Amino acid sequence: MADFFREVDEDVRRDQAIQLWKKYQNWVIGAALIIVAATAGWRVYDYFRLKAGEAAGSRYEAALQLLQNGTDGEADKQFRALAKDGPYGYATLARLGAADAIAAKDPAAGIGAYDAVAEDPRVEPTYQDIARLRAAYLRIDREDPKKFEARYAPFADPERPYRNFYRELLALAAFKSGDFDSAGRWLDEIAMDPSAPPALRGRAGAFLELVQAGKLPN
Repeated sequence: MADFFREVDEDVRRDQAIQLWKKYQNWVIGAALIIVAATAGWRVYDYFRLKAGEAAGSRYEAALQLLQNGTDGEADKQFRALAKDGPYGYATLARLGAADAIAAKDPAAGIGAYDAVAEDPRVEPTYQDIARLRAAYLRIDREDPKKFEARYAPFADPERPYRNFYRELLALAAFKSGDFDSAGRWLDEIAMDPSAPPALRGRAGAFLELVQAGKLPN
């Protein structure tokens, strides 16, 4: 008798399972198809994304080689094209490359190109920092020392990624204005920062000797 009831119970469960499948089979099949299509779509997208990245990388390297060869005009043209239609990362690098090409011919225009990248909120902070620092290197010989200090002193704070490079530039600006106390302060901050690159700390030590001698650099 127990076997009879067990068989009946199994038949009932089987019938219920069949009914449930008939009721929900379209949903189950549809969900499975969506998962398969989404997976296939992602793989296709990922493939073309990688191919686009490889192509953009080759274009960037070619433009960079043109810049290194001194063909600034053609390099600028190639960088601008990549900045317009390349993937985001390479497009931003291309904007920096275009600014490099411009700066090689016209430093004042190069400053404007770097500023445009540094002030663009769509650009990642890392790239903004690089563009801002490159503009600072061009400004050091062109801008009034006090104006330069007001512009860039905030980027010499301890939490800033390129603080020691700004400190060196700010020390040079102070030298130019004859403010040896400020120059010594900026150089001391480099010397006391363990994260400062060794070459930079070495230059800071040499400049400190000039400060102590009360002389302007050549």
